[in-house]
Amino acid sequence: MNFFLIGYMGSGKSTIGSKLAQVLDYNFIDFDDYIQSKEKKTISEIFQSKGEIYFRKIENIYLKELIEDTTNTIISLGGGTPCYGNNMELIKASKHSKSIYLKASIPILTERLFNEKGKRPLIAHIDSKEEMVEFIGKHLFERTNYYNQSDATILTDNKSIEEITEKIILELF
Repeated sequence: MNFFLIGYMGSGKSTIGSKLAQVLDYNFIDFDDYIQSKEKKTISEIFQSKGEIYFRKIENIYLKELIEDTTNTIISLGGGTPCYGNNMELIKASKHSKSIYLKASIPILTERLFNEKGKRPLIAHIDSKEEMVEFIGKHLFERTNYYNQSDATILTDNKSIEEITEKIILELF
């Protein structure tokens, strides 16, 4: 069984995914790292040199690879991955995969992301927490429909990594 962790950037997909894989003795793949290793470029470099349309195209190709080729793997997806092309349909159609939406509130996401905006090209231009709240709110409005199609939703606000991991295990096993 494979588990796809879905959610907005800063929701904890990579951190929770790594911990969950450790507890379950599964493999762990951070999808952004996977794409970067395949393309031999950072996500930022791919966006800059080839553009978002190219990125979304290869993202779909690599997602299909992972759906077909992995077993007992936790995969943390990029925040936009489920929202483009037929990516969410592919995940839902896989008989040996489950998807988990790690849901965090706008205030929590704002706190987490504002302090690391330099590492995230999509939000690097944001100058204030108020702008960050507005940006996240708009994005979540656009993406929530996709995220809500997940097999399970786990609320992550004010919970430890261990609590979230335990909740996922209880929910899905």
